[in-house]
Amino acid sequence: MAFKTDIEIAQQTSMLPIGQIAEKAGVDEKYLEQYGKYKAKVDYKLLSEVDRPDGKLILVTAINPTPAGEGKTTTTVGLADGMRRIGKNVLVALREPSLGPVFGVKGGAAGGGYAQVVPMEDINLHFTGDFHAIGAANNLLAAMLDNHIYQGNALGIDPRQITWRRCVDMNDRQLRFVVDGLGGKVNGTPREDGYDITVASEIMAVLCLASDIADLKARLARLVVGYTYSGKSVTAGDLKAQGAMAALLKDALKPNLVQTLEHTPAFVHGGPFANIAHGCNSVTATKIAMRLSDYTVTEAGFGADLGAEKFLDIKCRIAGLKPDCVVLVATARALKYNGGVPKAETGNENLEALEKGLPNLLQHVQNITQVYKLPCVVAINRFPTDTEAELALIERKCKELGVNVALSEVWAKGGEGGIALAQEVVRLCEQPNDFTFAYELDIPIKEKIEAIAKKIYHADGVNFTAAAEKQIKTLTDLGFDKLPICMAKTQYSFSDDQTKLGAPRGFQITVRNIKVSAGAGFLVALTGEIMTMPGLPKVPAAERIDVDETGKISGLF
Repeated sequence: MAFKTDIEIAQQTSMLPIGQIAEKAGVDEKYLEQYGKYKAKVDYKLLSEVDRPDGKLILVTAINPTPAGEGKTTTTVGLADGMRRIGKNVLVALREPSLGPVFGVKGGAAGGGYAQVVPMEDINLHFTGDFHAIGAANNLLAAMLDNHIYQGNALGIDPRQITWRRCVDMNDRQLRFVVDGLGGKVNGTPREDGYDITVASEIMAVLCLASDIADLKARLARLVVGYTYSGKSVTAGDLKAQGAMAALLKDALKPNLVQTLEHTPAFVHGGPFANIAHGCNSVTATKIAMRLSDYTVTEAGFGADLGAEKFLDIKCRIAGLKPDCVVLVATARALKYNGGVPKAETGNENLEALEKGLPNLLQHVQNITQVYKLPCVVAINRFPTDTEAELALIERKCKELGVNVALSEVWAKGGEGGIALAQEVVRLCEQPNDFTFAYELDIPIKEKIEAIAKKIYHADGVNFTAAAEKQIKTLTDLGFDKLPICMAKTQYSFSDDQTKLGAPRGFQITVRNIKVSAGAGFLVALTGEIMTMPGLPKVPAAERIDVDETGKISGLF
């Protein structure tokens, strides 16, 4: 029997008009701005005008990602559909996909199988134009910066100390490092430059943390773009760019409303990288979902050591949110990969490898329950090759930590396959919790970084390079030392070495650079080599994507 592809399943599902989805979500027509039949933006003024107690907040996170796959978005969507099947008033809040992964290796980010948000093609390709607006605002600032230098450089900006890069929402390694301004005096000032992918732009993080236009403009004005010859920071506000940038972003600031295959309302908005930024959908989308529903299911990027840590220590702190339950997604295949089994062999039963890989899952569980003091359930995204013995082993090890396991079969069965998980989540949401951050803001920068490294990664300590030490002193002197920390680290390991799978011990984290994201409101601590502009693989997914004469798209996944 041939399996249907994700896009085939999505295209064969009848969607409800977005007005009906809005009505189901409790969004009054006056807040709705339709983008065709099946997409709409929702005015964030709803938050100040709708008087209703906020619902419960459920975070979906996962073990460290592997080539064997985890299915976090699929689980998030299927869980919400499962909760609706047991009679709960629930909404979903997800990130928007970037075009880079869609045409590269990873594919889209609209879920999978029978647990998807639709229209899947639109969501993965352009959607409502949010990422284009972010890219335009980013590149307007870059143009105004270089124009200021060309027009006489009244601020005394040192071209060798410009930190603001251009961006494009595509994987293109050719643009990582460029020299521009060539061709003579009338064509600008020659300098080294480079491009990031749009989701790595600080404007993406700013958009996802801003509460309204006034807050957006204030954050944009604080963006640091470089330094003067005398070492003074230069901001977008100094260049008088924030007003025009906000004008480009005014519609992008409004969350997008779509639906799941089972017509559960879903907000899909924003998509910052989870290693260089905080990896969560917008605060506005999350808050609107919580205002309108009894339960909001949202997700955070990559594994819990990056996505959940930043969701909890950055997003929740800045937005004043308190989660009620955490779902930790894992697969037997991915755990066997963590135990040393090659990807091609992860479909075979191997209890020994599973036992070796389980510490990765268990460490994430302990972090959630013991560091953050939140109720947690492990969702095993079931594959047909999983054996009863493997599932029993995972369940036994989790129960030793006082955490239940629920099988998730939402990829194959949709909401029906998420009912068991939904019931456990509802149970956990009723339990009181003593949510605690991993660190307090008033301690020194180095101590905050060490707290994350020791408590979450279980490192022995942190090595700071001479450059990092110098930057910490400068940032402290400038008054940025009270900001939360955004760790830029490989997603594949608890350590800063992506080859160290499982739950490594006896290692140090090396921080080589620290920069301020003053608009977003956090400090980025860089470990290892973090790629802000991915490249395409030898056989990019773009080669399989096509459209026929009727406009029907194929090859998306």
